[in-house]
Amino acid sequence: MRRWFLPIAAACCAAGPLQAVTPAEQLRDPVLEARARKIGGELRCVVCQNQTIDDSDAPLAADLRVLLRQRLVGGDTDAQAIAFVVDRYGRFVLLKPPMEGDTLLLWWAPALMLAVGAALTFAYAKGQGGAPESAPLTDEEQARLARIIGEVPQRDEGMT
Repeated sequence: MRRWFLPIAAACCAAGPLQAVTPAEQLRDPVLEARARKIGGELRCVVCQNQTIDDSDAPLAADLRVLLRQRLVGGDTDAQAIAFVVDRYGRFVLLKPPMEGDTLLLWWAPALMLAVGAALTFAYAKGQGGAPESAPLTDEEQARLARIIGEVPQRDEGMT
């Protein structure tokens, strides 16, 4: 029983989005249906928010699919059909919002975050790099270093 669970679960997950557009919703004209599928893949389900209206089983997504197909049958161009849905539900329904003044932050935020992160990483690494600078050696320290390097035997002052 356990060995069949994963394949059945995977098949159910894969089949879910495929059944979202029901045969009753599909148009008889294959060209119009292809246009509807293309546009449906660009519109976000307002309920699910992470699925297209073609992938969602939500009742509102089904209503949007029917509405979209009615607009196309009525003679709307792709742009007019999308504009109608956007006018009704706002630009949130677009999976890829246009690059305009109020969406620039949305488009540029990932690059800005990456740049800030790189700058902070560079500044941190630069601050951590290398040994701290020290004052120059005194004459006594230089003489002691010369004895150590030259392996000059030291005379212990405690022994006479």
